[in-house]
Amino acid sequence: MLLTVHIVVSGKQPTGTPFTEDTITQVVNAHGALVLLKQMVSAGDRLKLKNVKSGDEIECTVVDVGEMQERRFGIGVEFDQPSPRFWRISFPPDDWNSKNPEAKRFTSSPRPVPK
Repeated sequence: MLLTVHIVVSGKQPTGTPFTEDTITQVVNAHGALVLLKQMVSAGDRLKLKNVKSGDEIECTVVDVGEMQERRFGIGVEFDQPSPRFWRISFPPDDWNSKNPEAKRFTSSPRPVPK
């Protein structure tokens, strides 16, 4: 789910020096996120995320490091266990799809509102 969440990321640099970076997410889900970081990290590194709005913290593992864009890396992180409540949003159930009768139907043009 595309969602910008204000977070603080902490971890250790390759030298072992701790770092903390104030940043945002680009994508979130129950299993992790795509995070924008200036700090270089590597796949397998352990990080801690803090949701600034809720104050909740969670540990995660770097699973992917994308190319630098606009002076930041797109970092894929995975939680140790699914934690959908960390983001404070509701996710659709795992078996949900757009053909589900409960899914709202897409209309290509707005319909007039009856008076």
